[in-house]
Amino acid sequence: MLGHNSQSEYSPFLGIEKGAVLQEARVFNDPQLDARRCSQVITKLLYLLNQGETFTKIEATEVFFAVTKLFQSRDIGLRRMVYLMIKELSPSADEVIIVTSSLMKDMNSRTDMYRANAIRVLCRITDGTLLTQIERYLKQAIVDKNPVVASAALVSGIHILQTNPEIVKRWSNEVQEAVQSRAALVQFHALALLHQIRQNDRLAVSKLVTSLTRGTVRSPLAQCLLIRYTSQVIRESGNNTQTGDRPFYDYLESCLRHKSEMVIFEAARAITELNSVTTRELTPAITVLQLFLSSSKPVLRFAAVRTLNKVAMTHPMAVTNCNIDMESLISDQNRSIATLAITTLLKTGNESSVDRLMKQITNFMSDIADEFKIVVVDAIRSLCLKFPLKYRSLMNFLSNILREEGGFDYKKAIVDSIVILIRDIPDAKESGLLHLCEFIEDCEFTYLSTQILHFLGVEGPKTSDPSKYIRYIYNRVHLENATVRASAVSTLAKFGAAVDSLKPRIFVLLRRCLFDSDDEVRDRATLYLNTLGGDGAVVETDKDVKDFLFGYFDIPLVNLETSLKNYEPSEEPFDINSVPKEVKSQPLAEKKAPGKKPTGLGAPPSGPPSTEDAYERLLSSIPEFANFGKLFKSSPPVELTEAETEYAVNVVKHIFDRHVVFQYNCTNTIPEQLLENVTVIVDASEAEEFSEVLSKPLRSLPYDSPGQTFVAFEKPEGLPTVGKFSNVLKFIVKEVDPSTGEAEDDGVEDEYQLEDLDVVSADYILKVGVSNFRNAWENMDPESERVDEYGLGPRESLAEAVNTVINLLGMQPCEGTEVVPPNSRSHQCLLSGVFIGNVKVLVRLSFGVDGAKDVAMKLAVRSEDESVSDTIHEIVASG
Repeated sequence: MLGHNSQSEYSPFLGIEKGAVLQEARVFNDPQLDARRCSQVITKLLYLLNQGETFTKIEATEVFFAVTKLFQSRDIGLRRMVYLMIKELSPSADEVIIVTSSLMKDMNSRTDMYRANAIRVLCRITDGTLLTQIERYLKQAIVDKNPVVASAALVSGIHILQTNPEIVKRWSNEVQEAVQSRAALVQFHALALLHQIRQNDRLAVSKLVTSLTRGTVRSPLAQCLLIRYTSQVIRESGNNTQTGDRPFYDYLESCLRHKSEMVIFEAARAITELNSVTTRELTPAITVLQLFLSSSKPVLRFAAVRTLNKVAMTHPMAVTNCNIDMESLISDQNRSIATLAITTLLKTGNESSVDRLMKQITNFMSDIADEFKIVVVDAIRSLCLKFPLKYRSLMNFLSNILREEGGFDYKKAIVDSIVILIRDIPDAKESGLLHLCEFIEDCEFTYLSTQILHFLGVEGPKTSDPSKYIRYIYNRVHLENATVRASAVSTLAKFGAAVDSLKPRIFVLLRRCLFDSDDEVRDRATLYLNTLGGDGAVVETDKDVKDFLFGYFDIPLVNLETSLKNYEPSEEPFDINSVPKEVKSQPLAEKKAPGKKPTGLGAPPSGPPSTEDAYERLLSSIPEFANFGKLFKSSPPVELTEAETEYAVNVVKHIFDRHVVFQYNCTNTIPEQLLENVTVIVDASEAEEFSEVLSKPLRSLPYDSPGQTFVAFEKPEGLPTVGKFSNVLKFIVKEVDPSTGEAEDDGVEDEYQLEDLDVVSADYILKVGVSNFRNAWENMDPESERVDEYGLGPRESLAEAVNTVINLLGMQPCEGTEVVPPNSRSHQCLLSGVFIGNVKVLVRLSFGVDGAKDVAMKLAVRSEDESVSDTIHEIVASG
């Protein structure tokens, strides 16, 4: 057996070294060439190159010149290896000249194999100047009678199009002629090239598709390409599908009757992926995919079941006719097909078929790899949320597979599913928590144990009998590693805080933890005993303690780490309220590129955006703004000029409690000018509630050296006041002598009109995410909740409506709910943020769309201040 393994793993390239192969390459110089030996050496060189081995300039040049001598040989096999070697070596411009004449001679050879390969190599290694010389030959090759030569020229054209598009665009007539070729590959390559030439002209692509769908495209490969281009035209035209006049649909349907399986599948897939596809349009595609399910070819069965799996996500009822065929695929030898069949059945199955499916899946699970099991677990979770009454059988199934062998990702997927079911199906809470408790009794993964303990601490105290979970939690203190023990101590404290009757027993257990060998466990036990009043008296736990134990941590850890690093030990304690709460993208390292001038704060957005901290430091260094208080938020830069104008100006809006400061970042792009006394005159006539309090001009603005000028406005305290501001840049222009770089003494006053600037409601809300939205929502006072419904009118899509509302409010989407699945008729989006005045706000948006694409929205808001909940509704109503 060992011998068999070593033979099967033997490689002819085993142990070859670059030095030895370069020595062998000397055979290329022999007067009597041995074609077979030369081919073997080239094969080794190609192997080294493809393994990432680098040749020095001298080595590459020597090999290149040696290889060129092999053009003397008449051996066809060796010649093909020579072509490959030249292509891989990618010679430099001065070396290309050496082989150009040989390749051009081969390009006009009578041997078709030489011609085709010479075209490929020449187009790969030459630049634009030589291409113009051989363009005539390439045009002739495109319409050559030999399909190998024609295909080589067309494929080369596709590659050249990336570097020299203007040359290839002149070949349109020849390429169009090649599209009519009888050779399948030529037609395929010609269609691909013709589409690439016209791809930026939507009308030309539409005309191409129109003419070819009426004509006869013989090649199945070309037909597949045409179907893809047709789908693209349908997507871009976006005609009304309600009236049934979707363009080219008849063509796609006719392709379902093609004799090639590849074309049939491509057409079926294209139909299923149409935007807002109707059941009537889907039916013929589903019918042919159903036939493929019983095909003898595994690739067809896989393609069909994978496509039906995608359709089941949006149109489950359309796929139900295929359920019987898919049930037979559960026992398919190909596990990928079996997994897709099961997950599709779980999406399309009805409530009565759940138990039968569970029995089939139980036998199937032991035969498949973890990655497939995860897919099945996700599908079971979706099914349980779809049929909540079936939670018992599905929860039992999940708990059974949780006890079986499996890797971390698989176990995590099961735990995550049970947690989601507990949260969304109230009746499943008690049994689900017990299943998780049993799992942590012998869980080998520290991460999962700590996650489950945390979840138990949040949900356990809310059950009818919280005391039954204490045993499982305290067992962890005895039997687990330090990380899990510390997590168990925190969970015990949560039970003590939430259930007053359990406090005395919890105190006994926490006191035992004071003698633990790990300092983290001891520290936590001491902290919680003191926090909960560990003198043994049963007292009502106050709100602050519950907030400390159950409240969500709304400060990004990166921001906290930065603030702690910047904190200088002093008499004043560290204030956690001073840590910025906005989720910041990681700022790039502030490195100045050599030879570039420093760009300063808020230069045009060519470099990385300035961070909140940097803005705060800048503003606090200006005495006029010192009494404005703490900066609440800084907006991203808003461009006030178009690209490549004489002066580039963008503005950053800094929001304070009673003030708004506009920071105008100006750049002078004219080398012959120096600007002095630069200010922005702001007209606030359309922003009545704002009054200008000060303007800070910029003394000097030399060429390409950004600077800032500021204008500050006062506004009503703590309110999301909105308004429109018009801006004019005023300055004195002084001419600069290019030879000396000195400016003239006298200048001329000038002004430059800038774009208008809006202060909007979103400027008063910080994007601050929450890790567990449901928890945060439940911990927020229900009395603060405000609910109302709004009609958003006709929209392009549900996704567009969701994005509009998110942008209007300027809040942080949570748990990936900003992504709307394609063809969805309804969607829920969760948002969180902090309103000016440091008031936490949570928003639940429920969207629905009807047949006429009218979108309705239900908006529920909870916040720490009822007036803020009302304000959010006012923003949406006026937006």
